[in-house]
Amino acid sequence: MNIRPRTLPLGWYPGSRVQVEQAINNFTGSELDSESKLSCGIVPHAGWGFSGSIACRIISHIDPDIQTIVVIGGHLPPGNSVLAAFEDGYYTPLGDLHADAELLSEIRKEMNITEDIYSDNTVEIQLPFIKYFFPDALILGMRVAPSPVSEQLGQVLFHATRKLGKNAAVLGSTDLTHYGSNYGYSPHGSGKQAVQWVKEVNDKKFIDACITMDTGSALAYANKDHSACSAGGAVCAVSFARETGIKKGILLEYLTSWDIHPSDSFVGYAGIMYSRN
Repeated sequence: MNIRPRTLPLGWYPGSRVQVEQAINNFTGSELDSESKLSCGIVPHAGWGFSGSIACRIISHIDPDIQTIVVIGGHLPPGNSVLAAFEDGYYTPLGDLHADAELLSEIRKEMNITEDIYSDNTVEIQLPFIKYFFPDALILGMRVAPSPVSEQLGQVLFHATRKLGKNAAVLGSTDLTHYGSNYGYSPHGSGKQAVQWVKEVNDKKFIDACITMDTGSALAYANKDHSACSAGGAVCAVSFARETGIKKGILLEYLTSWDIHPSDSFVGYAGIMYSRN
């Protein structure tokens, strides 16, 4: 098998089975919501020390009967389109995940997909969580630009999974505002006033658009106000959820890296759920 290797260095997420399991146990504590039937979600993609707890909580809420999980990342300019991993599987410290080649083939009948040959954290950072909670699930890792093509991809994914009879979940992977000198974006100065603006204005607009499933506004806010780094992934997940009949998302958790490690440069993280029940 051609396995997509780990490319992120230690520090992003643990390197051994024992360390991964210990981290996940610390994130989840003693209780998981066994009644969850999450079919879509938006997850952050920073290192586990910053946003791993949020991503872990969202993924742990996915419907246990899910057969395929599609992770949609980003870090692409609006003029790009869709990338996908073409490998047979994905490495994780808990063992390899098998790719859903059948689903990818069906999607490629409707859209132009380019092979993703690049290292990128938006998909990889989620894979150990998926292997832990869904060891037998098939995986499809993709990235999409923050443009209307992301909404189209969500629709194509929905119809492809229905045609193939697959019970699938879609995770959109994005972080929120990247603020401060490290990112070249500080329209409201520094310190607590900047943190307040990011939390109560810039991140909130994008989060609210995702909760109300207003994909047009989500893309507009991200591209104009830098309120999400991989908005295409989030919009794709929202589009897929809308096709399933879901009307509204639920914000599970929100924080910023400033809350963990105060700094003039910081990033926002949100976990949003879309459930059929």
